[in-house]
Amino acid sequence: MRKKGVSQYKLLQCGIYNKTLDALKKGKNITLLTLEKLCIILECTPNDMVEFIETERE
Repeated sequence: MRKKGVSQYKLLQCGIYNKTLDALKKGKNITLLTLEKLCIILECTPNDMVEFIETERE
């Protein structure tokens, strides 16, 4: 967001809800629709935003 000059206020104006912003800040799950909106706003792809970290399995 910083690199693209996009503020939280801009995200709110573009339809990203306050509750969703809070979830993002806390590292919680978001919907694919939200991911799509963020990619459109930030002009990027999901690969630019998502990192998969493998965890140990029992």
